[in-house]
Amino acid sequence: MTDHFNDLSNILRAMKKAHLAAGPASPTLRRDRLQRAARLITDHRAALVSAISADFGNRAAYHTLATDIATTAAGLHHSAAHVDQWMERESAPVTDPAVAAWIEPQPLGVVGIVSPWNFPINLAFAPLAGVFAAGNTALIKPSEFTPHTSDLIARLVGDAFDADELGVVIGGPDVAQAFTSLPFDHLVFTGSTSVGRHVMRAAAENLVPVTLELGGKCPVVVDDGFDIATAAERTLTVKTFNAGQICLSPDYVMMPQDAVEGFVASAKAFMTRAFPAIQANDEYTSIIAQRHFDRLLDLIADAQAKGATIVPLNAVGEPVHDAATRKIAPVLILNATEDMRVMQEEIFGPLLPVVAVDVDQAIARINAHDRPLAAYLFSDREPVQERFAASVTSGALVINDIMSHASIESLPFGGVGASGIGAYHGVHGFRRFSHFRPTVRQSVEGLSGLRLRAPYADKKAALETILSPKN
Repeated sequence: MTDHFNDLSNILRAMKKAHLAAGPASPTLRRDRLQRAARLITDHRAALVSAISADFGNRAAYHTLATDIATTAAGLHHSAAHVDQWMERESAPVTDPAVAAWIEPQPLGVVGIVSPWNFPINLAFAPLAGVFAAGNTALIKPSEFTPHTSDLIARLVGDAFDADELGVVIGGPDVAQAFTSLPFDHLVFTGSTSVGRHVMRAAAENLVPVTLELGGKCPVVVDDGFDIATAAERTLTVKTFNAGQICLSPDYVMMPQDAVEGFVASAKAFMTRAFPAIQANDEYTSIIAQRHFDRLLDLIADAQAKGATIVPLNAVGEPVHDAATRKIAPVLILNATEDMRVMQEEIFGPLLPVVAVDVDQAIARINAHDRPLAAYLFSDREPVQERFAASVTSGALVINDIMSHASIESLPFGGVGASGIGAYHGVHGFRRFSHFRPTVRQSVEGLSGLRLRAPYADKKAALETILSPKN
């Protein structure tokens, strides 16, 4: 690790030196960086689609185009369109009219970004919408699980950006460990909660502020009387997207007992329409690696051994899973209980446990565990919506849909508690990666500061008047 740390330290030291020498980036430069980042991913989208699919074994092209390319570019363009407005200083009210005070956003400096494999473009470049808008530069450490994509990103970034503006470092866990130990001005990490703890511990050694996007178990709650077909379709829409390998993917679903049978039937009907074939279907994404594939099969086996009813949603004539393609058809796990691993671990795959409870029991279950990155409620009843919103703390709350909040740039994206620290997207990213410095300009006379100057005897009476209760 020492060699990696020394090499990375030299890179960071050079970037910090260049950032200080250049001074605050102008609005024009910030827009240019944002637009260059957007062009980088849109102009090379075909190559990026191919690289990501090669890393996954098969990754649906639409999944990459919709999330890694289009959504990311939209966020970068959104920041470019608003950066002038966001940079404006905010006037602060003062009691002395001769004194001026304001709050001005300052760049933090050099931001480190550790991005994961599941959305290798979005989760590397989406933070840049705030980082560049705030006038910072950045260094990215992409995932070693997507080597084709990571190498391509490094090459494209090297062509489009000066090394002092944006850099990419390639490597495995040893490089990541050294990377998170560097004295960045801010560190962004997207990944598991367990690794996030190590990242935060390493950052604390240098008092580096962190933004942690950690995921967790995102619950779905279906209220009594809600149309069960709609709930099933909207839940499975996202559960099958990227084969469930999304931090915001539904992790388990809770509903009244009498709704379970309808949910299962609706899920089967949805899969027949959406994916009449899976194993040979390029629109269904593979599991990223063999060890993740094996882990998901182990979760199914563990649940079945502990009494769960397994309902695979595989296409007719196809196996539920195939090691050759690393594709696993969606699997409903009925009668899921707390002792099953599938109810304890973040699934990150197309497995969906179903628990039969009412809304109040569902709220109690959610609150008995770590706070989720997102909570999803299907309910037509406004009092239930309000009670759920008031009772459950989560990174986000989506009512009558799944994950639709993630592409709305006006909303902050982030977790709470074990699901994350801090949020970005849109203006929230600009604020996250800025220091809002208070500034005061004293008047020529400087009268407001004289109250602190000795001797104090003549000022004490005035102070007592202020502190004494008024008649």
